[in-house]
Amino acid sequence: MPGPVIETLLLANHAEAMNGLLYMQGGGWVHHWRGKPKEDEPLPIAHIGIAMTILVPWKDTNRRHAMSVQIEHEDGGDPVVRIEGNYEVGRPPGTPAGSDQRSVLALNFELQFPKEGGYRLTAQTAESTRTISFFVHDSPPPGAVVT
Repeated sequence: MPGPVIETLLLANHAEAMNGLLYMQGGGWVHHWRGKPKEDEPLPIAHIGIAMTILVPWKDTNRRHAMSVQIEHEDGGDPVVRIEGNYEVGRPPGTPAGSDQRSVLALNFELQFPKEGGYRLTAQTAESTRTISFFVHDSPPPGAVVT
């Protein structure tokens, strides 16, 4: 393996990482149904969770690595959210030499999508990029009863 690889990337209603495990509520969605905002009201605020795992080769443990996560509309422009940071994965005592290590990460945001349409979530390390597409709809989900 050349370096740390983003192994898993999922959108969720909420995500948490604890004790080396990922916990998600409503994980793996592709469509966000926010309903049509009224003309005189602000855009609805969405709670978005991002769950991800990064597989780190033995040779890259105990070192800092840069990463970034961003959400942008498919047309480009300014990202809705962008986070840059560092992570470091250690070697637990007793780990056999040469073993890859898995890092679990969870991020949660309260954000407003500026318009409906296609969006993409991109997570990136120096040697790995993973992107997933999703859609924001200004309508209720199919079959929803609107009062």
